[in-house]
Order: sequence, then structure tokens, then C-alpha cells
Amino acid sequence: MGAEGEPIVVGVIEDHPLYRAAVARVLADAPDIELGVVADSVGRFAAGRQRPDSVVVLDLKLRGVQDAAAVLEVVGMGHKVLVVSAHAGQAEVLGAIAAGARGYLSKDSDGDEILRAVREIAIGNSYVSPTLASFVLNSSRERHSGPKLVLSDRERQVLSLLAAGERDQDIAEAMNITVRTVRSYLDRIRDKTGRRRRPELTRLAIEEGIAHEVARRAD
Repeated sequence: MGAEGEPIVVGVIEDHPLYRAAVARVLADAPDIELGVVADSVGRFAAGRQRPDSVVVLDLKLRGVQDAAAVLEVVGMGHKVLVVSAHAGQAEVLGAIAAGARGYLSKDSDGDEILRAVREIAIGNSYVSPTLASFVLNSSRERHSGPKLVLSDRERQVLSLLAAGERDQDIAEAMNITVRTVRSYLDRIRDKTGRRRRPELTRLAIEEGIAHEVARRAD
């Protein structure tokens, strides 16, 4: 049970029909869980208006918003995210955790482990399956031993907008600068970080906590 004996409300975002139905059945059969919105995309889940502070079982490879961007969006709705994905490489795990996921399981996990993770996350803990935990531990060691990334305020703003999915033209309009200046900032960021492609820069923004800065400024 959740707080004060209330059932744990759990939503599901999964685009594979059979797996979605299987996870929903596991959750619905648990006596301490109330099945919430079940959808095949982040957009359709949002339309269901599940109340905030629920646990959401989220696949990463979805139509529309996906990967770490999907985690960011669901976390932004006020939910606690448990990623359950067939893609369980180091980049996926670290990207999801950095974006705010409370837990990560591979789709090899059985129903009991999914329920265990949901219950831990519901009470404020994190849960990463033992087979994936080494990714998180190794990343933490590297982050504390490596040099600190130093970007100017304008470089951080450009990187934050890029991570939010904005094109160069959109970034230029948002910052009231030219597209050429935007690309100059991006070149500087690439030189400082060694990250060349936009997905790599997005992952960097998530890892450094920069991806959330646009939302914080908007608040």
C-alpha cells in the first residue's frame, strides 16, 4: 500500500500490445495496486489525466516522444517513473536515470520483480535490477573523479533548448540571436565536451542537469 493505506496508483505506457496487456494484468491482480491509465504513447497517457505522484511503468522506444525525452516529460507531469525496456545498455540506463527515472528494469524481469520495483518507488526509494546496477555505480565513480564541465550561461541555455528538442532556428528566436550565433555556441560546446551529434549533446544535457533549466526558468 501507499501512503496511509491507499492503494498504489500505477499507469503504463507501452506500445507493444501483448506486453502492455501482460503488465497491466500483473498490476491489476496485485491487491495493493490500483491500475491507472494504460496507453501506447506519452501523448495518449497525458490525455488520460492520471493524477500526479503515481508510479508509471514506461517503455523507452515509443512513437513520438521516446527515450530520455519521454522520461523527462512523464516526470514533468509529476509522476515517478519505472522504465521497463528491452533496451538495457549503459547509455539507455544512465540517460533514463539522469532524466529522472526512479527505477530501471529490462523486459527479462518477471512480474514479481516489476511489483517489487513499483512498491519501492512508491515509497520514495529507487530500484535498478541487479544486472544493471553496475552501470549506475560505475557512472557515479566516473562523475566524481572526472573534470567538471564548465559552460557559459549562454552555452548552457543553448544546450538546454537543444535538449528540449528545439531546432537551431527555434533556439535563435528564443534567445533573440542569429542562427549563425547559435551554431557558434554549439561548436564551442562540441569543442569543450567532445560530443558531436545532437543525441550525444542531449544526453550530456541530461547527465549534467542542464536539460531541466528551460523548465526552471519558465517557472
